[in-house]
Amino acid sequence: MGRDEDIRQAIIDYASKGAKSKFYFKDMLTGVKKTIPDAGASEVKKVASAMVSEEVMELLSTGSSTMYGLKGRGISVEKSGDAGG
Repeated sequence: MGRDEDIRQAIIDYASKGAKSKFYFKDMLTGVKKTIPDAGASEVKKVASAMVSEEVMELLSTGSSTMYGLKGRGISVEKSGDAGG
């Protein structure tokens, strides 16, 4: 469990310190690997997916690609008008 928590913290650090509020998975993986060099893509994907389920992070789909972001940082799905209504 400790490793997942380390990856989770590395994701939060990357997402909160970056200049951009939304980012691609490959960029997030690169950021995590700076802290945890042996982190695998499947490990990071699993933790990121859990964070989306817990609503710590959110996904933003542009149609052709999907980006991640910390919930409440930058333009969210609700604010962009994509939530319907």
